[in-house]
Amino acid sequence: MTVPNWVKDAVFYQIFPDRFARSSLNPSANLPFESWDSPPSVYGFKGGDLYGVAEKLDYLRRLGVTAIYFNPVFASASNHRYHTYDYYNVDPLLGGNDALKKLLREARKREIRVILDGVFNHASRGFWQFHHVLENGKGSPYVNWFYFDPERLEGRRRWGAYPATGELRALKSGEGSLKAIGYQAWWNLPALPKFNTHTPAVREFIFDVAQYWVKFGVDGWRLDVPAEIDDDEFWREFRRRVRAVNPEAYIVGEIWHEAQRWLQGDQFDAVMNYPITALALNFFAAKTLNYDALKHAGGIADRLRPFHAGDAANEFDRLLHLYPEEITCAQLNLLDSHDMPRFLTCAGGDKTALKLAWLFLFTIPGAPCVYYGDEVGLDGGHDPDCRKAFPWDERQWDKDLLEYVKTCAALRHKYPSLRRGRYKRIYAEGEVWAYARSYGAENLVVAFNASNEEKTLDLFLNKKPSVLFGKPFFSGNQVVIPPRSGAVLK
Repeated sequence: MTVPNWVKDAVFYQIFPDRFARSSLNPSANLPFESWDSPPSVYGFKGGDLYGVAEKLDYLRRLGVTAIYFNPVFASASNHRYHTYDYYNVDPLLGGNDALKKLLREARKREIRVILDGVFNHASRGFWQFHHVLENGKGSPYVNWFYFDPERLEGRRRWGAYPATGELRALKSGEGSLKAIGYQAWWNLPALPKFNTHTPAVREFIFDVAQYWVKFGVDGWRLDVPAEIDDDEFWREFRRRVRAVNPEAYIVGEIWHEAQRWLQGDQFDAVMNYPITALALNFFAAKTLNYDALKHAGGIADRLRPFHAGDAANEFDRLLHLYPEEITCAQLNLLDSHDMPRFLTCAGGDKTALKLAWLFLFTIPGAPCVYYGDEVGLDGGHDPDCRKAFPWDERQWDKDLLEYVKTCAALRHKYPSLRRGRYKRIYAEGEVWAYARSYGAENLVVAFNASNEEKTLDLFLNKKPSVLFGKPFFSGNQVVIPPRSGAVLK
């Protein structure tokens, strides 16, 4: 079992490319995009591009970022680009392959890794092989690349990728896409025909795409809905192919729940650790949870409820023992993403909850990941509101939040115990939770007071510790933690 060594030390930053930064270098820059500052829409494009990201790498480096996870960048007719029609070319609206080449070159100079979103369960209506079958029916050599209704293939029923009124009505009534529109689509969405990954040519196509971009210079893959490809051997071969090109490539799956099946060391290195998201909301935002927003929190919506410290510590102990330590240290730990309302909105606007959650994220095993804009106070409800454009006017930034996350990242970079150390629970009562992280001779204590009152904690220390983070004070062997705050002691 091996995971990339660099991931344990990484601080990730997730970027939704259309919404992060525009550049005048992009040949598409003069197209009529939506106003950058207007509310995001389902179908509109803001015009963010990869040249723009390259120009902001110094900002990310100052933030403490050492790795970027990009939402899809390949050619697509949707602003989120999960409708891929050309897997070998970066979307021209993002600057094309030259923009990714420049971005990778500039990122390497700053020791920033880059992983891409791999959408391999489904393609789009514009995908060439799918289009070929629409044109030629059963005569197409690509007929086995997807799942089609034989009657449509033989021309006995209406054929097309854009459903007519009756077909849309059938979909809305619950009829499966294969029967309703003639091909199997992911979640019965007509825009997303599902690959038939049992077909050898499809498997080879996907494996080649995965290898092509790793050879191009990317550092790994985040896999979109990989559980939908219900085939362990497919993912084992995917890993073998990718690792043959780069033994240090990171493979992380989008699995919202426990993922032992995929984390045996032969498929993924890690998953997006949404159970940590739920834990952070439940404890740090216990009093301010926004239940209207939480209804849209994807696969964790049914796990969100107020926690006391004991609940939080017990749940964390459980999560720590789900997987081998090597994998736990490589988990992609996050507070929110493009697939759920932002943490700040889920927490009812409580910025202190966000701060406490960040300190937690940066002091536990696994790689922390910050969703773009969270660090300056960006909020947002259900999609598309959680995908707002980054506000580059610094007058709109919450500088206090920004400095807080910078400090958390610096702390993690400085102390190996926070990245690679053993975890030990010290105290969990009421709204106070404390744990230790130790690595070699280095021993740190992380303590949280999630209440609205000052709390005193007896650490039974032989000597007065030094304060690395926060504003606690001491009374003998006791540490006093101000309300709604955290501390790191050495």
